[in-house]
Amino acid sequence: MNIRFDGVTVAVTGAGHGFGRAIAQGFAALGARVFACDLSAAELEETARGGAGIATQAFDLTAKGAAAGWIRGIEAATGGPVGVLVCNAGGVRGQVMRPVEEVPEEDWHAIFDINAHAAFNLARAVAPGMKRAGAGRIVTISSGAGLKPSRTGIQAYCAAKHALVGLTKQLSRELGPHGITVNSVAPGFVLSNPASIAQFESYGEAGKKAMIEGIAMRRLGRVEDIANGVLFFASPQAGWITGQILSVDGGS
Repeated sequence: MNIRFDGVTVAVTGAGHGFGRAIAQGFAALGARVFACDLSAAELEETARGGAGIATQAFDLTAKGAAAGWIRGIEAATGGPVGVLVCNAGGVRGQVMRPVEEVPEEDWHAIFDINAHAAFNLARAVAPGMKRAGAGRIVTISSGAGLKPSRTGIQAYCAAKHALVGLTKQLSRELGPHGITVNSVAPGFVLSNPASIAQFESYGEAGKKAMIEGIAMRRLGRVEDIANGVLFFASPQAGWITGQILSVDGGS
């Protein structure tokens, strides 16, 4: 299978590290013109150094109008619509598990803002251009926590990822008649950021061993494993696949 993205405009959120960096660099290596965003300008610079053709912009995706403004800027720079949107930005926003009665309302909203609301705003922004083109790919990065209870124990994270799965499925029905596919990659456990590393270390040696033994492939995932799932969904070979959630978890 020879996958190329020459001439395709790709927008990747949360591209400063982890999944997003691997996704952005993966598309760039296959010829795409990549636009990457994240909160951290320094991390984005490192992402750009690892792939030719990656334009970066550091900003808060949850700020009002930020998602739409970024997409408008990409369309102005390229003179056309975004061909592939990857909604990767998310995470637990530095939070840890607390009993539900101890969770402040603002912490609940903070996790929803980046994991669910940002994806909605981005999809809303790219849809008109994709409709005019009669084609497009939207790929969300959900989680195993969008399909079952979360290992993190964080209520908002689990609920937001379930919401993202629902948004993915609903958009696939709405946008399919316009030639736009909408799918999601649901990663298993990958040491992709400080939060996941800290979570893994908290299990202790026995817990870590038990986790790995519970995975059919007997290893944790790598960021490249997740990027490969995204590249497939964005490819011409996935042209008749939409509304699907691909668990990339080693057989957990």
